[in-house]
Amino acid sequence: MATILNVALAAEQLDILTLVTESTGAVMAVLIILVAMSLVSWYIIAMKAAYLSKAKRQSEKFQDVFWKSKRLDNTYKEAEGLKSSPVAQMFRAGYVELTKLKKGEKDKDKEAESMELSGIENVERALRRASVAETTELEKNLSFLATTGATAPFIGLFGTVWGIMHAFVNLSGTATDMGIQTVAGPIAEALIATAIGLVAAIPSVMAYNYFNQKIKVLHADMESFSNDFLNIVKRHFFK
Repeated sequence: MATILNVALAAEQLDILTLVTESTGAVMAVLIILVAMSLVSWYIIAMKAAYLSKAKRQSEKFQDVFWKSKRLDNTYKEAEGLKSSPVAQMFRAGYVELTKLKKGEKDKDKEAESMELSGIENVERALRRASVAETTELEKNLSFLATTGATAPFIGLFGTVWGIMHAFVNLSGTATDMGIQTVAGPIAEALIATAIGLVAAIPSVMAYNYFNQKIKVLHADMESFSNDFLNIVKRHFFK
């Protein structure tokens, strides 16, 4: 009966806020690192979710304009207002390269066939460079989410191991007659580090996988548009 009362008393005296604020040494350092990683991760999650959502909407809008428009110059003007669309930025890169080639060909009628081949290759390279640049922008800061998801549980586990070890070292120098309330506090303080590590890691992993899937869809749209744009250029500008 006395043991049950001691456990109940220890439970009443422990709460998460107290465990966090009263942590010391290595455990406190671990908690500060984990909280900082969690806050940065949530900031990245919010910013990336908004950015990818905007990129998807603007890409859908651009493709609708592109297929309905009969003039590439009009499409280019529309694309200038869709800065967040990776497909629109690819079109702008390809259109600028195509414009340069057509201007350069006005005074050069010789070796027309070789010029056509090199012209197509230049447009293709411009599209490829734009695709790489846009993919890099879409994937920006995702590595931090991956790092948080992979390392936060281990950082928290380190804090737990260190805290438990430190608690038992301190307890070894005290009297042998110890109640549950004497042991519960230090061990609970150590275990909170693992809990905070999981709290930081789980949202980061889920968000990382979710954003990767969204980026794959946008990348597929870019690849499809690149092929369609090159076919249109070959058919209408390099006959």
